[in-house]
Amino acid sequence: MDLVNRVSQHFSASIELKIQAMSQLASPIVRASQMMVKCLQKHHKILTCGNGGSAGQAQHFSSELVNRFEKERRALAAIALTTDTSALTSIANDYAYEKVFSRQVEALGQSGDVLLAITTSGNSFNIVNAIDTAHTQGVLVVLLTGRDGGKAECQLKESDVAIRVPAQSTARIQEVHLLVIHCVCDIIDQVLFTQ
Repeated sequence: MDLVNRVSQHFSASIELKIQAMSQLASPIVRASQMMVKCLQKHHKILTCGNGGSAGQAQHFSSELVNRFEKERRALAAIALTTDTSALTSIANDYAYEKVFSRQVEALGQSGDVLLAITTSGNSFNIVNAIDTAHTQGVLVVLLTGRDGGKAECQLKESDVAIRVPAQSTARIQEVHLLVIHCVCDIIDQVLFTQ
């Protein structure tokens, strides 16, 4: 087995998908970023959630806002709903794993906030439930997804934004999600902190 060639194929597939997705995703990335800028300008917060690798990306995004991305600036309000193990395990134990994010959105989400929900398949029940609860709370939704968008994308309202990566592979979708997150962080910094 030629492992160097296998690595090269992964790089090539990732590059090709990013080039293919660029024109399709640029507008929704800008819309999502503008939504988040307005949220932060009005002193609201961004809640993030996802499972597995998407949980890591939700945490990555919130850390870039709370700490900093590429420029020195004030901290921005973001909370990753994937990090409070006591809340996660008690909700999963007392209710169901499908409610681990929706209960937190119910507790923390306020009108004017934004929920960044990340699911490569679009079919994670805890993400679908979080979106429903966000709508009940008056929280806008940005959905990062892939494949056909799944049930999560079907839950969105016109005021929400879907950023769907046109791919089937979880690994490739997650690679583009990371790029999307960095684009959003850059736009937030440019709009809020460039004089």
